[in-house]
Amino acid sequence: METWLIVLIVVAALIVLALIGLALAKRQRVAGAKRREQQRVQAREHLEEARLRGAQAEKEQALAEEQAARARRERAEVEERTRLAEQEARQRAASAKEHASAAERLRAEAEKLAPGLADQNGHAKVTGDGPGGATRR
Repeated sequence: METWLIVLIVVAALIVLALIGLALAKRQRVAGAKRREQQRVQAREHLEEARLRGAQAEKEQALAEEQAARARRERAEVEERTRLAEQEARQRAASAKEHASAAERLRAEAEKLAPGLADQNGHAKVTGDGPGGATRR
């Protein structure tokens, strides 16, 4: 084979290899560009998802704070009702004590006025001729 033919074949092979190398490099650049674009799209989706979740978190936080405030308000109302009921119970107990003291004073006064009229429990003794009978004075 002639030398110039061998040189031509080698040069043609080198050109083919160079073209193949350029094609592969271009394919890698295109694939890299696609990959970067997909990453940008995915990043946008993540940002949108983050924005939505942030809004949801703020909404849930507001609802939680509202619920806590409602619970505090209800607890305060219950405590107020309890305080009023206890105050009313103390007033009734004081009134009952006053009535008991008045009853005791009246029993003592009745005993002074008519000794032996009341039995040991403070109830009036029944005097008379028997069942259904009337007593004259």
